[in-house]
Amino acid sequence: MANGRVVQTADRTLGSRQLTALLPSEVLARPGYRSLADAVRTLILDGRIALRVRLPAERELAEALGASRATVTGAYDLLRESGYVRSRRGSGTWTELPEGHGAVGAHLLLGAGGYRADGDPGIDLAIAALGAPEDSLTEALARAAARLPELARSPGYHPFGLPDLRSAVAERFTRRGLATRPEQILVTAGAQQAFSLVVSLLCGPGDRVVTENPTYANALDALRHARLRTGSIAVSDAGWDMEIAESTLRQTVPRLAYVIPDFHNPTGLLMPQEQRLRLLAATRRTGTWLVVDETIADIALDVPAPAPLASLAPRGGAEHVVTIGSLSKTHWGGLRVGWVRATAKMITELASVKVAADMTGSVLDQLVAQPLLEGLDATLPERLEQLRGQRAALERALERHTPEWSWQRGPGGLSLWVDLGEPVGSALAERAGACGVHIGRGARFGVDPGTFEHRLRIPYTLGPELLDEAVRRLAAAFHEGVPLAPAVERPHWVA
Repeated sequence: MANGRVVQTADRTLGSRQLTALLPSEVLARPGYRSLADAVRTLILDGRIALRVRLPAERELAEALGASRATVTGAYDLLRESGYVRSRRGSGTWTELPEGHGAVGAHLLLGAGGYRADGDPGIDLAIAALGAPEDSLTEALARAAARLPELARSPGYHPFGLPDLRSAVAERFTRRGLATRPEQILVTAGAQQAFSLVVSLLCGPGDRVVTENPTYANALDALRHARLRTGSIAVSDAGWDMEIAESTLRQTVPRLAYVIPDFHNPTGLLMPQEQRLRLLAATRRTGTWLVVDETIADIALDVPAPAPLASLAPRGGAEHVVTIGSLSKTHWGGLRVGWVRATAKMITELASVKVAADMTGSVLDQLVAQPLLEGLDATLPERLEQLRGQRAALERALERHTPEWSWQRGPGGLSLWVDLGEPVGSALAERAGACGVHIGRGARFGVDPGTFEHRLRIPYTLGPELLDEAVRRLAAAFHEGVPLAPAVERPHWVA
């Protein structure tokens, strides 16, 4: 396996030493043209070599590899024939994707629990979220109902959010190690709105931003909608390559960097503390706003829940950090309550942006959210134990039905980032849909369109029996007699 680095230099050229550092050891030991072509193709599909990047000249790469020029020429010929690179005399060889790997653009909201033509109920694996905890939700609704008559006598407009909920969110940040005042909290209609508001305030069309690759698909959609230029930092099975992250920040000086350090979506990985400190320092040096998505931070299955990333900064050193979160993953996606934690000045500016599009949030949703948030430490252990059992059930199902697939278990989160062993993710998702299984294809999570075609994100948020049946159907689709071929990417919604 390659070491997980990705390089995007200012002129979008990948040097021979940089490419050699990405190649698997077996290719370096015995460089053949087919194995070299396969390795480069995998790096492109995995997002570790970005699209529209110029590859080293044939002679230069041959010298770096200690191989003949004919070997590199043969590899580039294979990549050209399969559509993964293009060459033009005098300009060099550039990475691209073959026809059939369409751009990942705006998506359609597909209803959960769809049906096949024969009426068989579908299984939704596109949504990485649990159903609502009935007992605590019922109790929260009762408490909300008791408070509603008093609030109903007011006009009901609270652009910053209900004061009591802002205090509850601030108090939770403080208990987790990041001292926070209520005026540093803006309540939003979920984390997605929180992110969109931050992007709208801080960025303008054409600005550079950096995200992890892969990353949360709907965040990528928000960046594309804002017409921003997106660079990437690879997240491989080995985690974050902080040297490349620092280099990317230094060379591109992005306006904003978006990261999910806590049980990263879709990989489930947890960023080590040393890397968090380096990221804080690097973004501060470049004047880059660091947006930290904590939506899944509480889904800690094998380790203690991490402290907020901003809490690691020295006094006064976290003013460039904006933290977003919500109750969607810990409680219920149908409860549209999220938040932004930032400086009081920025919260005031964000509220102005929010009012222009959404005068106020739902008072009723916020009334329900407050007791749920205040009681989270008491209710969360049972939810986490449920998820541990469902994760084990999904792994058993994968081992039983698809032993050729592989994955690395993260210490938390809601899904497995499964490697299919070949670039057929979109085609498999198409075929699985006909079997009544909606699935988050890997391409939806890539910064560059069509990458991660060898991956599927499979959540373990359903019960064991449904998970086993879903994997059985996926296996049947994968093992059908007709060979899978890369499919044209269609709009698809994941959460």
